[in-house]
Amino acid sequence: MTDKWMVRLVLAVAVLFGGSALAAEGGKLQQAGNDLGDQASLQRGAQAYMSYCSACHSLKYLRYSRMAEDLGLSEEQVMNNLNFTDAAFGEQIQVAMPHDEATKWFGKMPPDLSLIARVRGTDWIYSYLKSFYLDESRPLGWNNSVFPNASMPNPLWELQGIQHAIHGKPEQEGLEPPVVGFTMGQPGNVDAREYDRTVRDITNFLEYAGEPAALKRQSLGVWVVLFLALLTFLAYLVKAEYWKDVH
Repeated sequence: MTDKWMVRLVLAVAVLFGGSALAAEGGKLQQAGNDLGDQASLQRGAQAYMSYCSACHSLKYLRYSRMAEDLGLSEEQVMNNLNFTDAAFGEQIQVAMPHDEATKWFGKMPPDLSLIARVRGTDWIYSYLKSFYLDESRPLGWNNSVFPNASMPNPLWELQGIQHAIHGKPEQEGLEPPVVGFTMGQPGNVDAREYDRTVRDITNFLEYAGEPAALKRQSLGVWVVLFLALLTFLAYLVKAEYWKDVH
């Protein structure tokens, strides 16, 4: 199956079953409140993603050159600050981690995140990155209340700190108790407000990565509306001029 058809299949499944999947994973989602029009946020999000996430997760549908053009960055800025592999400027964003090592550490290669915002939604990403907590029963010592039993550690733990879960009563006997909140066991390098902004920036960048054309579509949309307004006004003048003598 080609990548093109795989993308269509993933999006179709997300549309059909996305709601039930989120319900099964549990946890109320927080609103990301991200803004694709905030270029500074997109630039910060690109920096944070490439620093903390790109070692494991690729963005194979996005090229470094396209990212530079859309985010207002120079080739030098991208290659020196955002490219941690030997990829050329015009190539896709791939991971540096060898497939064999990834399989050894995580059981399988971590997924590409090019379409994660389109499949899961921005609120899911934002909430997910805020919901890791320490869980010694898990192989890597971490769990997540939005995506229970996630097979990855918290990539941002140094920024956020180490959370411990507060469990409520299980809905039925035999079920695991739900996570109803968190306590901070070890503070991170930034305060909660700064951490929220970093997560929002990463979420913003991932929404952009899922559909880079959305930025140009938004900018073109303003001009299209202005053109239609002018066309409507001219059509009204023509109509008025034509009908003034038809009586």
